[in-house]
Amino acid sequence: MVDTPISAGGEGRRGARRQPRGHDRRLTAGAWLLAAICIAPIVSVAVAALLGDWGTWASLAGTVLGPYAWTTLQLVIFVGLGVGMLGTGAAWLVTNCDFPGRRVLEIALALPLAFPAYVLAYAYTDLLDHPGPVQTALRSITGWGPRDYWFPEIRSLGGAAVMLILVLYPYVYLLVRAALMQQSVCALQVARTLGCGSWGAALRVTLPMARPAISGGIMLALMETIADYGTVAHFGVRTFSTGIFKAWFSMGDRVAAAQLSLCLLGAAVLLATIERIQRGAALRHQAGSRYETVPVTRLRGWKAAAATTLCLVPVLFGFVVPVLMLGTMAADSGQDLFTGRYIDWALNSILLAAGAALIVVGAATLIGYASRLSPGPGARFAQMAAGLGYAVPGGVIAVGLLVPLGALDREINAVVKEMLGVSVGLLITGTVAVLVLAYATRFMAVALNAVESGLATIRPTVDQASRVLGCTGWGALRKVHVPLLRGSILTALMIVFVDVMKELPATLILRPFNFDTLAVQAHRLASDERLAESAVPSLVIVAFGLIPVALLSRQIRRSRPGHGEGQEGEDAGDAGAPPASAHS
Repeated sequence: MVDTPISAGGEGRRGARRQPRGHDRRLTAGAWLLAAICIAPIVSVAVAALLGDWGTWASLAGTVLGPYAWTTLQLVIFVGLGVGMLGTGAAWLVTNCDFPGRRVLEIALALPLAFPAYVLAYAYTDLLDHPGPVQTALRSITGWGPRDYWFPEIRSLGGAAVMLILVLYPYVYLLVRAALMQQSVCALQVARTLGCGSWGAALRVTLPMARPAISGGIMLALMETIADYGTVAHFGVRTFSTGIFKAWFSMGDRVAAAQLSLCLLGAAVLLATIERIQRGAALRHQAGSRYETVPVTRLRGWKAAAATTLCLVPVLFGFVVPVLMLGTMAADSGQDLFTGRYIDWALNSILLAAGAALIVVGAATLIGYASRLSPGPGARFAQMAAGLGYAVPGGVIAVGLLVPLGALDREINAVVKEMLGVSVGLLITGTVAVLVLAYATRFMAVALNAVESGLATIRPTVDQASRVLGCTGWGALRKVHVPLLRGSILTALMIVFVDVMKELPATLILRPFNFDTLAVQAHRLASDERLAESAVPSLVIVAFGLIPVALLSRQIRRSRPGHGEGQEGEDAGDAGAPPASAHS
């Protein structure tokens, strides 16, 4: 339609048509450049590991590689099973059943997502450790001594798995809930006419159709699991993530850190590939063309009580209890949030997160729009490359940046010292710019998902009309698409902002000297066993995390077919957004 002349003046029209194509090529080239920047740290890790001393690899394989792999695998299995059962069960109950507290619980079940896993670990360590209030009360009531009873050890692999399950099951819950809300009632009606009861239809029809959402949510949780450092380090669990930090900081062995990172990168890429396949499969799981509100089964008696209890337990242990514990700890810590140092840490966190969010979302908008202008294998590859960092732990990305940039800094210092006799030190590494680059690599997929979801709701005729009216590709993006993408862009900004606020491994490795954030301070205090003092920065991080969680829950509720009076057009336009946003 764009290339069809609508008036006379052929040469002028053909000249006008050539200009947008040149702008389109520059946009596409810019998108490719941004994707290359995002994937550069990952390639750097692979190159550093493959070109390093293989004697180091043999030493790792004979000592720590086996235990790291086995522990990481156990953690992945436990977390995968836990988040799958908890998230799917909760989503099905609040979507298909009516029971006391359902309206509140369908929002509250997403709240644990606001907690970083390491913050939850700090709270439960203080609560359940030997000197904590639970065991102290148990000894006081029974008169037992320290060795007279058995109590589950919170600082263990099982404890780390439980912490991760409690904060990561909302990934599955949000995706599955959104998928169930968008299912057609036709398939359920056919199943009922063929003799299936409500529970049989759920097991044989509803959940199988939601399988891509279930698998996608589990994969997201598993990618976060292998990327976690704060929780496993606090509990003393030896995984690849802790091994990378030990090799880098304790042993000073960059080659060993790079080779361990390559192992973890392989696992992350495998999970990312599986998740991408599942997301593609979701497009083929259609439930019919008639979208109505799925009939809700009213539960009574013990069934209603059981449903309320099953949905309430993860909210209590994943949000209510930790908030109460952190609040109590903060009140007794003597820490003042309004002192100069806390204000500095908060400002560092906010400015860093805000700057990174603006850069990441701006780049994601450009990449997503360039893919819309020039769809094809090349554009899809650029998008996949740009989004691969979400499956890569922050520690791996940090190693991938420090290895080449550290070498570049040494070369610059050597040249300047030889020419001027002055040592300039580190000009690139240890700067905020490198830290923001790590965040861009890590969280580009989060922003891309939100932007792609918004672009999918804009009809191609909008692009065609803007071109007919003389807009270049850049002009159409600035004047037409960005205003239409306002909601998606704001969602992406909020999510990336909070993810950067919570991010720990890359910040620990790459932050400039004497530049601390709330996450770093919370980790430092907890590492020194000053758990009460770590509660103050932890609570601030959680408070920022609640904002996008509330927005996501509201967005998913609005996507329910038939929501609101006179809102059909608005809801239809938002229908694709919630799953992608929740997926972020």
